Amino acid sequence: MNAVPLALYAVALVAYLWHFVRRQPAVGRTATTMLVAGVLAHTFVVGMQTMDAGHVPVIDASSAISTFVWLLALSYLYLEMTTDERAMGAFILPLLVALQCIPAIDPGIEDRAEMLRGPLFGIHVSSLLFAYASFALACVIGVTYVLLFKEIKAKHLGFFYSRLPSLQVLDTMNQRAIAFGWVFLTIGMVVGAIWANQARGDSAVDPRVQAMSLQDPKIAVALVCWAVYSFEAFAARRLGWGGRRTAYLSAVGFAIVLLNLVPISYLLPNSHNF
Repeated sequence: MNAVPLALYAVALVAYLWHFVRRQPAVGRTATTMLVAGVLAHTFVVGMQTMDAGHVPVIDASSAISTFVWLLALSYLYLEMTTDERAMGAFILPLLVALQCIPAIDPGIEDRAEMLRGPLFGIHVSSLLFAYASFALACVIGVTYVLLFKEIKAKHLGFFYSRLPSLQVLDTMNQRAIAFGWVFLTIGMVVGAIWANQARGDSAVDPRVQAMSLQDPKIAVALVCWAVYSFEAFAARRLGWGGRRTAYLSAVGFAIVLLNLVPISYLLPNSHNF
């Protein structure tokens, strides 16, 4: 089922790239329409998987990536509709298509364990994925900021200058995405700790829960991610950091997020898989 959203995202990607280069309004509207169609198809897939497993599909690594892509697409659509700016689509859609290829090729199987059906677990994983989607947006906004800054610094106002929002707008968008993501990352980690503590108190404790500790790669990397974004939020508000510094930190932070989403989930068996 994941192949249908992937195909629609791929068509939207072509349209967004065409619109970015040619700046034709009709092509831009087509790009948005195809992205909306992809999100609707993806919503149906996620809904069916949720009904089948009894919880949001985030246990298996492929399912978690698919849900992340869905949330990222929704977040970008909200950004586009509130700013009436489609330029970011040319940078967001390549990430959507690349990541959605994983669940399309390897759908995975959702765990139906009873301990995963409670509200705390749902809040935990949903908050983390919302945070990661916000950080992805911040990373892309940061990349576009750097591209535009270099063009302005070289006093060659051409390709990016005529297609991207101003540096001030990009910096504001970046900082808001970071703040939004940090809040959800903090909520997800706190609720996750509460859930894990309660799960250990059950009579029949899943060995995966017992193994969860600071030595778990996913937990360790999540803490590093929280530290990076906490410093970025603090530096932006208290030290006056912004612009390129914030943009570069956003890229570093999202690289850590991707490390947790893909390599650790697939290559390190001693990390918890939910």
